[in-house]
Amino acid sequence: MIAAMAVEARKGSSEESLAKRLLSGDKRALARGITLVENDDPAGWELVREVYPKTGKARVVGFTGPPGVGKSTLIGALVKHARGLSKEIAVLSIDPSSPFTEGALLGDRIRLADHFLDEGVYIRSMASRGALGGLSEATLQAALLMDAAGKEEVFLETVGVGQAEIDIIDHADTVVLVLMPGSGDSVQALKAGIMEIPDVIVVNKANHPLTDSMVREIKGVLALGPPADWDVPVLRTEAISEEGVEELAGQIDAHYDYITSAGTLEERRRRNLMNEVLGLATVRMRRELEMSLDGDDRVRELLDQVVRRELDPASAAERLLERLSNESSS
Repeated sequence: MIAAMAVEARKGSSEESLAKRLLSGDKRALARGITLVENDDPAGWELVREVYPKTGKARVVGFTGPPGVGKSTLIGALVKHARGLSKEIAVLSIDPSSPFTEGALLGDRIRLADHFLDEGVYIRSMASRGALGGLSEATLQAALLMDAAGKEEVFLETVGVGQAEIDIIDHADTVVLVLMPGSGDSVQALKAGIMEIPDVIVVNKANHPLTDSMVREIKGVLALGPPADWDVPVLRTEAISEEGVEELAGQIDAHYDYITSAGTLEERRRRNLMNEVLGLATVRMRRELEMSLDGDDRVRELLDQVVRRELDPASAAERLLERLSNESSS
């Protein structure tokens, strides 16, 4: 009995000091905090609430692009470069979800294995859990916890789902689009949707014979866009041999310096946080709606009318919202 009480006391003390330990840079506290947030545990959201005033210092760099272009390898090379400058780094990699466990499916963080034992680097994989844009609901909260833990830079890698993968713009200060020559996916990425989001474009695996052709294509697409104060650089890298990595790091720094001096950094972060608030509110409202409608015969009848083509989906949604509004006001 006494031993059990001692265990509970230690557990309670640990929980109470979780925020304090995280703010001191404790990796275990950071790992536990991210797990709580990822599992939608109220303790995780309480932790974010407690440490949030201490955030806003880390630079978040987002990496997006089609699968197989070498994003993980490139991030690993950038981490090595940053550690050479004694920077504290965190890497948050979003993987596709297992359809069975909802856990990270690929787990291809093996490309970052060289940094696993480095105390100045924290690496975490999270599952997208079906998010179309390649990021999970808890992504920004996890990045905030990394920020609070004292990481100077957070490298955020998305799932790699092509054109749908544009919500990275709502999470990062600087967006890096990684492409690879000789790939059909790269051609798709040249289309307007994804080409509008990057601040830096990288053609990786640049020893490919079609590299020059792809660089010209990218510059041609960029030239068709509206004029902008920041000219998006198109760089060549060979991540495995680390060629071009120092130049890429320099361009990321240059973009951050530019948005800081131009006063647009705060605008970006304001937009990101506003979109995060709206996104979380939407997800939670949907969950509450699904729970409130579960087993409701009136809703089932409404849906049956849609199936029988007696009522269109938009009208059904309008009636459903009207009913919920009336119930909440009564």
